[in-house]
Amino acid sequence: MSENLTLKRNLSLSHVVTMGLAWMSPMIFFTSFGVLHDGSHGQLLAAYMLAFIAIVFTASSYGQMSRAFPVSGSAYTYVSRSMNPFIGFLVGWAVLLDYIFSCIIAVLMFGINLHAQFPAVPSSVWIVLLTIVVMGINIAGIKESANISKVFVLMQILFIAGFCALLVYKALQGGMTGGLNPLAAGEGVSFSSILAGASLVCFSFLGFDSITTMAEETRDPSRTIPRAIMIIVLLAGLMYFATAYLIQQMYPNFAFGHMDSAGFELMQSIGGSVLASIFTFVIIFSILSQGMSSMTTVTRLLFVMGRTSLLPKPFASLHPKFRTPVFNIILASLISLSALFISLDTAIKFVNFGALTAFLFVNLSVISHYIIRRRQRSPRDLLIRLVCPLFGSGFVLYLITLLDTGSLVLGGGWLLAGLAFYALRGIKMRQAASVAKAEGMA
Repeated sequence: MSENLTLKRNLSLSHVVTMGLAWMSPMIFFTSFGVLHDGSHGQLLAAYMLAFIAIVFTASSYGQMSRAFPVSGSAYTYVSRSMNPFIGFLVGWAVLLDYIFSCIIAVLMFGINLHAQFPAVPSSVWIVLLTIVVMGINIAGIKESANISKVFVLMQILFIAGFCALLVYKALQGGMTGGLNPLAAGEGVSFSSILAGASLVCFSFLGFDSITTMAEETRDPSRTIPRAIMIIVLLAGLMYFATAYLIQQMYPNFAFGHMDSAGFELMQSIGGSVLASIFTFVIIFSILSQGMSSMTTVTRLLFVMGRTSLLPKPFASLHPKFRTPVFNIILASLISLSALFISLDTAIKFVNFGALTAFLFVNLSVISHYIIRRRQRSPRDLLIRLVCPLFGSGFVLYLITLLDTGSLVLGGGWLLAGLAFYALRGIKMRQAASVAKAEGMA
């Protein structure tokens, strides 16, 4: 493998938007419907609107930093260059937690859903199968992965549009029991309860940040990446708002038996076994596309960390034919197989900690880079590059305080492991430098 090889820069705006939506998986609205409905006391629309407002500020910060540094690496690159390389490493290490466990969650959910449909086949078989498929597609190239994801993302959008159309049809037949006022159902629910719900549904927007790891494979990244980020967030918000509003107005008193299967129960209640079967089919392929996008994200971050010598040289290698980080892809695939024995709850805790840590520091990096270092302090700069990031970082910090003890313990343990790795890596690099200097003097 040649050190002179570079990643292929062949992703268009539509490719990047697709990869971000694939990572986000709009169908998460339904797969997490029970938890989110219960956490917001049935006020999903209000919760999503509050979460959207907060997420937009963080998305804006990612857009600002992707313009300043149009290279791969996401939060790791932004914080390293705008604040401090050591802090950047810790943030990058935390983001690895998010991206690695996103891959694990994808294959684990795939195994769970396929096993539910075909009980005779163990979930472990489906987990191994998806891992191999995702690995092969990612080795072939990011454009191939993006093109396949386009089909699966379009499938999700069409399902959500069709579901909303069905509810509108039912409403026209006189079935809107909640009336037209979206706030009417909120009477008796405190703002603090809705805010708590917003902290939960906020995770439905995770994924827009993943595309910043693909900057070096994107055409005109300083323009394309910021545009793609806002398109992803706006599209997701539109889908979530419409779906939450219609469900809330049509079925204000909907009750489900189990939180984990609430989305499936909703489909059965509205469209019977036919809609439930279509729903399951779309969910399976949404998980497949999420797995492909998650694999792309984590392997590019590993590539950048290897290129800056924070990780050993093999992490920065590219295949001469495919020009993809094959070493990273194989390693991430092997790690994904931990889905065979890890629980879904544990994996989600790792993702939450890593994502929120990255969000917090990217907001702060905007202030550090533009306001402090570059001294851009016009009224517009102070609004966009100081006030907005401060609001975004404040909301993210609030979300971090809501994480349970298990998430904080697991995340803290991961950071301690990162500190130990950083120290050992530093010792080895200094030793290598000393040897090279001694050989040069000889």
